Amino acid sequence: MQSERQILIAGAEKLGMELSADAQAKLLQYMALMQKWNKVYNLTAIKSGPEMVTYHLLDSLAILPHLWAGKWLDVGCGGGLPGIVLAIMRPDWEFTLLDSNSKKTGFVQQAVIRLGLKNVRVNTGRVEDWKEDGRYDGIISRAFAEIGNFFSLTERLLAPTGRWAAMKGKLEESIPSQYKVDQIISLQVPGLDASRSLVIAGRK
Repeated sequence: MQSERQILIAGAEKLGMELSADAQAKLLQYMALMQKWNKVYNLTAIKSGPEMVTYHLLDSLAILPHLWAGKWLDVGCGGGLPGIVLAIMRPDWEFTLLDSNSKKTGFVQQAVIRLGLKNVRVNTGRVEDWKEDGRYDGIISRAFAEIGNFFSLTERLLAPTGRWAAMKGKLEESIPSQYKVDQIISLQVPGLDASRSLVIAGRK
């Protein structure tokens, strides 16, 4: 049986990535922290380490080649996905992670401290109530159920040239006509037998 490190390295290679020793260590440390906190705070329904590597780490890494440098907002970050994974891999990009669940953001803040991530801010609150005057180059979400709702609730936070990156399973919904879809990318996550897609869109 493969170890979590072996699953991570092999999966990253299939995605065309070579993980540095530092990135490997931080990703696995993050996952170990999530496992520990999950026993009390129910951060994720995924319990086993190998499954966490596939469903969380590799699922988040799969989108990385399709993203762009800049200032990012992760809306509904839950236990820190995909924001923490992206921040580990791109220390020169800025990330703000937002969730309304204070237990989850409490965990994320601890993870940021433990992993020494200087490029992450964590905030607790609902995005529709959030008084933030920043304008983000990219807004991402892994958890929003409805894509049109995601776009409309966050549009005021998007820079004029910014774009959304919506992580979805099988895309079965139409995208409102006031938005311009740049790409709908079909993703193959190593070890995951499920549909994954990434919708890149902006304003018209």
